[in-house]
Amino acid sequence: MIRIVVADDQQLVRSGFRIILEQQPDFEVCGEAANGAEAVALVREHDPDVALMDIRMPQLNGLDATRAIVRESPRTRVLVLTTYDLDEYVVSALREGASGYLLKDVNPTELVRCVRAVASGETTLAQPVLRRMVDEFLHHDAASADPVIFERLSDRERAVLTELTRGRTNAEIAAELVVSPATVKTHVASILAKLGLRDRVQAVILAYETGFAGSSAR
Repeated sequence: MIRIVVADDQQLVRSGFRIILEQQPDFEVCGEAANGAEAVALVREHDPDVALMDIRMPQLNGLDATRAIVRESPRTRVLVLTTYDLDEYVVSALREGASGYLLKDVNPTELVRCVRAVASGETTLAQPVLRRMVDEFLHHDAASADPVIFERLSDRERAVLTELTRGRTNAEIAAELVVSPATVKTHVASILAKLGLRDRVQAVILAYETGFAGSSAR
């Protein structure tokens, strides 16, 4: 079972997400939170696999709640689901340790897919968000790239990291590079170890911040 906590200050939104999620036989919504403080408490109590997190909530906002959950309950993956398609929120959420960022207009099929991806340790970003990040960084000067840190990676690991920055899952990367998903998972683990990173999201952020993502897409 994939156990999920849903955090949103609107009860109708929470109920809608619960209905969609619980149609899956292997999904269980084990708690609903109306604010960030409740979300942190529910995660602490239930130790879910995934926390769906709104950004703007009373008492404790979603960004602060994400930071607390990542610190206190590192097994739980946070998937931000919000109406706010703003760069500062995207970057802040990922920096706080969120494993994904989706907009609330996501269709039910995509929501279910993304929850599964995040629960399995992958990263997911709404396509409009990902496209804008790519567009922004492609216009940066290539000289902003830091070639030293990425010299630690093999050619195949660089290829895998490039695919990660495009928001692709392990299965999609495996198909692109003609290898098995297990091989991709091994490469991702090696990338994180060599770069001293916690998860795939940090790898994507580093790739964009250093210019690796932009230069690799040219």
